[in-house]
Amino acid sequence: MADLGGMAPGSGRGAGGPEVGPFVVVGVIRADGTVAGWTRAAEDMVGRPAGDVVGRPAGRLLMSAGDAPAAETWSARARDGEPWTGMIEVRHGEGHGVRMICHASPMSAENGGTDWFLSAAELSGTPSSPAAEAATQAALLARAPIGLSFWDLDLRCVWLNGTAERQDGAPRRQRMGRRVTETHPGSEAEAVEAAMVRVLDSGAPVVDHAYQWIAPGRPEQRAYSCSYFRLDGEDGRPLGVCAMSVDISGSGARERLAVLSEAGTRIGTTLDVINTAQELADVSVPLLADYVTVDLADSVPLGNEPLGRLAATAQSIPVFRRAGVASIHSALPESLWPVGEAVFVPPSSPFTNVLASRTSHFEPVLDTSPGTWLDHDPDRARAIAATGMHSLIIVPLQARGTVLGVAVFVRTENLAPFTRDDLLLAEDLGARASLSLDNARRYTRERTAALALQRSLLPHYLSGGSAVEIASRYLPTDMREGVGGDWFDVIPLPGARVALVVGDVVGHGLAAAATMGQLRTAVRTLADMDLPPDELLAHLDELVVHLTEGDAGNQNFTAPVMGGTCVYAVYDPVGRCCTVARAGHPPPAIVSPDGRVTFPDLPPGTPIGLGLAPFESVELALEPGSVIALYSDGLVESREADIDTGLERLGAALSRTGTSLEDLCAEVVATMTAHTPRVADAALDGAASGGPASGPASARALTTAPSEDDVALLLARTRALGPDQVASCDLRRDPTTVAEARSYAAGRLAAWGLDHLVGTVELIVSELVTNALRHGAGPVRLRLIRHSSLVCEVSDADNSTPRLRRPRALGEGGWGLLVVSSLADRWGSRLTPDGKIVWAELELPPGS
Repeated sequence: MADLGGMAPGSGRGAGGPEVGPFVVVGVIRADGTVAGWTRAAEDMVGRPAGDVVGRPAGRLLMSAGDAPAAETWSARARDGEPWTGMIEVRHGEGHGVRMICHASPMSAENGGTDWFLSAAELSGTPSSPAAEAATQAALLARAPIGLSFWDLDLRCVWLNGTAERQDGAPRRQRMGRRVTETHPGSEAEAVEAAMVRVLDSGAPVVDHAYQWIAPGRPEQRAYSCSYFRLDGEDGRPLGVCAMSVDISGSGARERLAVLSEAGTRIGTTLDVINTAQELADVSVPLLADYVTVDLADSVPLGNEPLGRLAATAQSIPVFRRAGVASIHSALPESLWPVGEAVFVPPSSPFTNVLASRTSHFEPVLDTSPGTWLDHDPDRARAIAATGMHSLIIVPLQARGTVLGVAVFVRTENLAPFTRDDLLLAEDLGARASLSLDNARRYTRERTAALALQRSLLPHYLSGGSAVEIASRYLPTDMREGVGGDWFDVIPLPGARVALVVGDVVGHGLAAAATMGQLRTAVRTLADMDLPPDELLAHLDELVVHLTEGDAGNQNFTAPVMGGTCVYAVYDPVGRCCTVARAGHPPPAIVSPDGRVTFPDLPPGTPIGLGLAPFESVELALEPGSVIALYSDGLVESREADIDTGLERLGAALSRTGTSLEDLCAEVVATMTAHTPRVADAALDGAASGGPASGPASARALTTAPSEDDVALLLARTRALGPDQVASCDLRRDPTTVAEARSYAAGRLAAWGLDHLVGTVELIVSELVTNALRHGAGPVRLRLIRHSSLVCEVSDADNSTPRLRRPRALGEGGWGLLVVSSLADRWGSRLTPDGKIVWAELELPPGS
């Protein structure tokens, strides 16, 4: 262990007693009584090398203590666990005894026991003895302006010299056996203790840790630089931490620490580049400079147009954009460019030199004489002359190998030129700000990319057709992770029906946005198969499981976590019913025309990606004018309230009557989010809505509050198709039924004023009914639906759906569906609880 020493109180010559030398550190004794550490001073004092002592019982070194054997006396005192001081006699290596005063301090051991830290002072000796030489060295350390202290494994003080005692301002008796946070509570003591913990854990020393200290009973605050290193025993196990502290309160160090301390709390409070740059400027004025600018290069894009594409002047080129500026004058007379504007500099100037060399420019006395770079920058020359700029520092802002820009520090009314200490302070401020600027730059870049990706993946226009009126909102989170994976969609289905879906992907950022795009595409593909909601979610769950398993097999690729929640609803305006299934998603809200809000009791299902299907669908009967509200959990959940409270608030917000759907959507989001206003992302807010209330997204930008999670809200106000828009008839299983079906269809088309479609529809109906009679089972039914298009549906009780195939040249099969597909704009089939429906759709001209 280290060879440390210090004067104990009262050391020297006692009144009429023997001479007492300075106390020196001699060793560490384990709880079991064996020697764990042995210093060079102890070797010289006792004449025994460490190899003969370490690992052996300490009692063997002692001769006696009064009438009791020394080992018994030591054991008794060790059991007490309290510090003690007494006279002992140790066997010298040459056989004679060495009398000394010994002080033993308890210290925590690794195994929870108590080790002992020993310091001793010899009661006799000659100036030429090795012990006296060691004592002299220890005395020199005691008088040096360096505080020395030793802390055990529990970080309790077991020894300190006089300088450390004076620095702490607390008596030795109050320091011994206590942690620094117990004698000096506060953030500075916590930082000191945290540094010692790192040293104990890693074994790596901490050098030049600066902190400020107010000693008890002293009015002034002192600044210290402290270094910590771990002390290990001969067996390699740690014994504690040694601390060495130096008072650096003079020469402006205290002021520098104060500025850096303030900068640590004021710079980097947000992940916004402009705000961080302005914080650096504000911190520096007037503590360091009278005028400060923060100018960033193209590595931190602040404008839509790159600086390299801007036109240069005859003498200057655009190199920076102003991100922050501060001055002791509120009108900023020194600044030639406002925040956000391009900053022009001569090609050969200190600004470009700092950017290229990555080293600071230090000009205590600004040279404005002819022949300098200012000859090529007359605008700056005039501003310098008008405002009295006389001292200049330009510091590069760089982090992680990237040069971000420069920070410029100028003095005007402060007549003292900058010093080298001021340069060091400016560089420290620049280094702190650079990391925050780079973090903000990276965050902004990823968030911008994620928003762009999300804009491209979310729908740009939603239409509910004849089934529903649509309004929607999407708000990306303002939190550090950026945008998330919430999405919504409205998918038209055959038979005038519409599918409504809202989903929420696990995670945030680019990976979540990409996963959201995959799931939205998968849902649209499955919706084209016209599956019931429960079957669609089951297929989606199976697809995500297969994708995850496939990516997991690639050892060179770390796949993002795929999974999330989803709610899928299909509304039928003919039957006026809504079929819903959910996969771990919050339940939909149903608002009746009179404003009554209910949350249907739907089976919750498991989240997508767990492979724990099946799911279950529930059919809800809805009145025309009802509102179906689908949303993500970010709307109803927060850290302050659980989902039940959120659902109660959502029900109250949805209960408003007599308002347009767009206004209701905006009011619900404003009510459900926090109270601090902000402008939501206009490109995503109200991403798409159908109906006359729709408008540009920017015109519907919503003022709302920062959210802990993405917020997605989809409202659909139901419509119903009247009896004059739907016609149906039951058909007999007889060959003559085909002619009856054609005649019925022609009559309905004539009543609807669609005589021009009679020939086409007769052929389609003839083929569909013939197929149902030939290949189907049970009763056959024909239904015609007129809305924005004309739909012909033929249903039967068989559950095998037809498919289009190439007919043989001389065969009779396969021609019917080929004729239907060539005549109709769209055709298809879907299963029903009672069998299947085969349908064909014809577009109608506007106004039909």
